[in-house]
Amino acid sequence: MSGCEACDAKKLVRSPSGLRMVPEHRSARSPFGLDEPPWVPDKECPRCMQCDTKFDFITRKHHCRRCGKCFCDKCCSKKVPLPRMCFVDPVRQCAECALISQKETEFYDKQLKVLMNGATFFVTLGTSDKSELMVCRLSNNQRYLVLDGDSHYEIEIIQISTVQILTEGFTPGGGNTRAIGMILQYKVPGSEELMQMKFTASEDFSCSKKLSASWLAAMHKATKLLYESRDQ
Repeated sequence: MSGCEACDAKKLVRSPSGLRMVPEHRSARSPFGLDEPPWVPDKECPRCMQCDTKFDFITRKHHCRRCGKCFCDKCCSKKVPLPRMCFVDPVRQCAECALISQKETEFYDKQLKVLMNGATFFVTLGTSDKSELMVCRLSNNQRYLVLDGDSHYEIEIIQISTVQILTEGFTPGGGNTRAIGMILQYKVPGSEELMQMKFTASEDFSCSKKLSASWLAAMHKATKLLYESRDQ
């Protein structure tokens, strides 16, 4: 286990939204995580914010755990896992947020595992004309990109500024494309200078090419979640 993967202590906390298992220190949180939203105060939502039904003793109000808005039971009845906020159990969400969370479940159930298992690439630093065969994977705490070969690199996910997925197979009339590599730009802590790495999938074995393509597709999804977390 690399130094970046030292076990981060976690604690169980209770919020109005439910039980959450969170890192003891905020600096150890996953870069893909989201903060709990503030709830719209009850006095500011006399009606459902989706169907406009008026709340009364029979029609109760419920808050979506993802967006914090106020809804009636009909518009906020689904309980869906929300790992980006570290909830232990599925939580109540409005229809729009539940759909988003359900789509993200695939990332946490499948693609995150692909990233952690890693894949092999030829890695080129900056403008160098030399490349090195390395295994690239996401650390267990989701905070670092770890590269191992003759050299060793650990890139902090929050320091990544841009990710460009390289593809092949595009035709003017349309058609399938395949991810064959990526260009990564990131900052080294303590410096404002942008560093660049180019990852190229190995052409040696078809199984290795498929694994690399799956890893790149997962990285593409991870990048979208990373940008969303930053924009919160």
